[in-house]
Amino acid sequence: MAERGSERTGAEITQAQGPADLVRINEGRINIATQAELIRRVVADARLHRSGSVFTLNLDHLVKLREDARFRTAYDAATYVSADGAPVVKIARRQGHAVDRVTGADLVLPLCKAAAAAGVSIHLFGTSDVIRDAAARQLLADVPGLVIAGSESPPRGFDPEGEAARGAAERIAASGAGICFVALGAPKQELFAHAAVERSTGVMFICIGAALDFISGHSKRAPAIFQHTGTEWVWRFLQEPSRLGMRYARSMAYYLGYLIKGPDKSRDRRG
Repeated sequence: MAERGSERTGAEITQAQGPADLVRINEGRINIATQAELIRRVVADARLHRSGSVFTLNLDHLVKLREDARFRTAYDAATYVSADGAPVVKIARRQGHAVDRVTGADLVLPLCKAAAAAGVSIHLFGTSDVIRDAAARQLLADVPGLVIAGSESPPRGFDPEGEAARGAAERIAASGAGICFVALGAPKQELFAHAAVERSTGVMFICIGAALDFISGHSKRAPAIFQHTGTEWVWRFLQEPSRLGMRYARSMAYYLGYLIKGPDKSRDRRG
């Protein structure tokens, strides 16, 4: 991997400030409307050595937010939150906000191109060594001038808020990367990103789920027709029904409940 260092003083390392919320969906929130806006803000923050986190809100996250106080804390502190998934976009638009669908899988390549153009290096964190290294090779081939300052996979049983996570965050910051793509899956990736930002590492942490699996070719993303019609979940379910069946059932129950009942005003989000 190519490396490029960056000296950062304590005065330079500040936390990025996200825009005001556009949408609230029970315990969830969205404050970014478009992919272009998100990329512009993240690259600007990275160039100024600001730390922050990017989450992409989907139905599975909304279910987890209802049940997991630590996940809620991480989400409440996230710098940028986009709408990931057609149902979340539809809910936002029902509230009068024209937000676009911005997923982790769609974000990686254009953000890498913008980072390369701005002279910002990246770091890859998560998934397996084989998948991560294959994804890195593909990104370097697809993005001229991209610098990958570091790359690592956490050990099995990784605690996203423990001492191993602290060490990983310190290594990521020391690499000189301005942007770190975190591919651990929810809620681990969000918990890790939140803990890393709290430690003022001066890196923008982007939670991307299975994006590196798709980029590496180890997993096949849904064909364009599924993506464009908001039914990508159907494709994923058909690929892994035993693993995803219960998750999607709970997500669909949440969505239908929200459409029928509307926002849950009784919940105390301070959890």
